[in-house]
Amino acid sequence: MNEIIDLEDEPLATTQSSVQGAEREQWIQRNNYYYRILVDFLNYTIPANSSILELGCGTGYLLNQLQPSRGVGIDSSSALIDYGRKKYPNLTLKVADANHLNLAGETFDIVLISDTIGHFDDVQQVFKQLHGVCHPDTRILITYRNQLWTPILNIAQAIGLKMPEQRQNWLDRGDIENLLDVTGFDVVRNGRKFLLPRYVPLVSGLFNKYIANLPLFNRLGLCTYIVARSMQDQRFATERTVSVIVPARNEKGNIDAIVRRTPAMGKHTELIFVEGNSTDDTWAEIQRITALYSATHDIKCVQQDGKGKGDAVRKGFGMATGDILMILDADMTVPPEDLPKFYEAIASGKGEYINGTRLVYPMEKEAMRTLNLLGNKFFSIAFSWLLNQRIKDTLCGTKVLTKKNYERLIANRSYFGDFDPFGDFDLIFGSAKLNLKFVEIPIRYRARTYGETNISRFKHGWLLLKMTFFALNKIKFI
Repeated sequence: MNEIIDLEDEPLATTQSSVQGAEREQWIQRNNYYYRILVDFLNYTIPANSSILELGCGTGYLLNQLQPSRGVGIDSSSALIDYGRKKYPNLTLKVADANHLNLAGETFDIVLISDTIGHFDDVQQVFKQLHGVCHPDTRILITYRNQLWTPILNIAQAIGLKMPEQRQNWLDRGDIENLLDVTGFDVVRNGRKFLLPRYVPLVSGLFNKYIANLPLFNRLGLCTYIVARSMQDQRFATERTVSVIVPARNEKGNIDAIVRRTPAMGKHTELIFVEGNSTDDTWAEIQRITALYSATHDIKCVQQDGKGKGDAVRKGFGMATGDILMILDADMTVPPEDLPKFYEAIASGKGEYINGTRLVYPMEKEAMRTLNLLGNKFFSIAFSWLLNQRIKDTLCGTKVLTKKNYERLIANRSYFGDFDPFGDFDLIFGSAKLNLKFVEIPIRYRARTYGETNISRFKHGWLLLKMTFFALNKIKFI
């Protein structure tokens, strides 16, 4: 009798939560194709094993699909949260108001706002609250519908193809980016995805993976996304240490000048020469200079085991002890005196991947041949489109990032594999995959004063072209 009474007296709220939660999940299953391609995109954008906070999590379905190392979801609907707690016990789901977050000082790698920003009463207030759950590397990931699709979605809702919803805020990408800026966030990149949210054999894959990512067609994508970062704790760090990696092959005549002209930066600066199978006396010169300046400079030197600049850079980065890692080409076409500009950009938090660009200031005569210049401009356009971040000079040898982010890049390197003999694209692609903020520093590109270039225009140009097409399927056509 007691058991029957207990069942009959089950709280109405619990019954309602089961009905509402099950109904929500049924709608998700009815639109399974859309949620599947959305999850695929989010899994690409979010590094593996990230801790994730989702605002407007509903039942927790999407958060569960992302398999976070720690998953916390909040929603204003107690019915949906009650259902989600039972179905996804691996998640921490809470009834809460996004305008007044109170998570006891918890911080997360990712804050996800997926298709819910249109329901917030005060978007600006929600954004202001997010600083409290951000550490310096946190990324805010927002997905929302392209307003061009509103009439189509209204029709789909009317005929029962789409989950019913209340009227949403009329926000476009510019509105959201403005609110992020006003509340102290910096947009890293943005874009649009998906032209066909319903599955049509053969056609949907073609449109969503390829056509939706092409210029002009991309403006019509259903799902707009924005990746941003908090600027609240970005302060100039004077206590950072610096490691300057100098790959050197047949550069004997430049070694002494590099040591004398490289400025001291931050708390401490070390120079690491990585010699790469030279046919002149570069290795002997490096050893001589290291001994000569040992009393006044922190200099390390090593010979690389493999071949190519990429191998040399990895060798040097592996030896580095500095908080900030810099690459300086031994040909000195980029003056060592320009390195403090790179240091200031990364130490102030203005950028997280700092790239030199030779294509702003006039170059010295013979600094870059015409064919090389045209190639660099082509790759500039191609990679700005590929990465959804502006990058004017992909092949400038001077690149800077923190050791912490380089270690994160290594942990995710398997996604691209060991494909880059130059080292430039390993860092560019890896940094883009981590959603690091790119900043470019214009430099005056100098003509060589010693030796000859190690770059073969046609052989290496073909390699770069192949890597561009490789990146299409790893970065753009996903």
